[in-house]
Amino acid sequence: MCGIAGLIHKGKSSNVGGEMTAMLQALKHRGPDSTGYAVYGAPVEGDYVMRLKVAEADDMARGRGAHKLIEGRVAAVDEILAEHGAEVKSKESATEYALRYVISHAGDTAKLAAHIEETGGVEILSLGNGLELIKDLGDAADVAGLYGLNEFQGTHGIGHTRMATESDVDIRSAHPYWAFPYNDVSVVHNGQITNYWNMRRQMERGGHRFMSDCDSELLAVYTAHNLANGVELEDSLRRSIEEIDGVFTYLVATKDQLGMAKDTMAAKPLVLYESDDMIAMASEEVAIRAILPQEIDTTDPYDEEVRVWRA
Repeated sequence: MCGIAGLIHKGKSSNVGGEMTAMLQALKHRGPDSTGYAVYGAPVEGDYVMRLKVAEADDMARGRGAHKLIEGRVAAVDEILAEHGAEVKSKESATEYALRYVISHAGDTAKLAAHIEETGGVEILSLGNGLELIKDLGDAADVAGLYGLNEFQGTHGIGHTRMATESDVDIRSAHPYWAFPYNDVSVVHNGQITNYWNMRRQMERGGHRFMSDCDSELLAVYTAHNLANGVELEDSLRRSIEEIDGVFTYLVATKDQLGMAKDTMAAKPLVLYESDDMIAMASEEVAIRAILPQEIDTTDPYDEEVRVWRA
């Protein structure tokens, strides 16, 4: 079933971490397995924020052996950063297996990211100037508390509550997905993509990487492919309706935009609120009312509808 949510403020910063937590907690009944956030803070020129995980639940089950495994993977990441001339400005651990780096790097970030992921067991969740992508098992309150998201200041964000149906209950299969290696682009999705394997093989032949067997990851890879080839976000969303089969509603966020698309059948719900100051959308109106308790008017986007807003 799953639940998706997104919001964007026009011309100002807000507590998007707290707002997204309230929205996603209101959608907990749609997906109790995992919760994920992609939130966009104020970028610092020349700095990149890198979120990564160095273990999954299966690794952590090794007990004491997991600590050595994680230490080795983190050491390998540090060595690669140094090799690529990246200056580590800060390094924090939200959990033993999830780290946040702030780095200064003047080289090719795509090559840097690819090299890091050659280290077995390491997955970059996001790399960008403003984007911070956090996902873990549990509901929104659990994840927000663990990662300190309740006071995150920014302009926009998207999020997801997941009910696992066709792939594992683990972090790699949780949403959002980063559009690797495209800086600051993230995707959440509700639905099922029926031509997933055909399109995945096509993308893999073109050199794109997949980290999970979750069909939703295809939308991130597809978006990255289009943007890297000069396609505007709105055009990419429109193309997806023609080229991707299945039932889907999905949201895409970039450094300064938030977009949505619904398939031809519009079977997956989305409720939209729009004012002069902000846009909020979610699988159910209850999520929007979690941050806007006053009387509001909402709409339901039509089939094949595409919208893009700018912060």
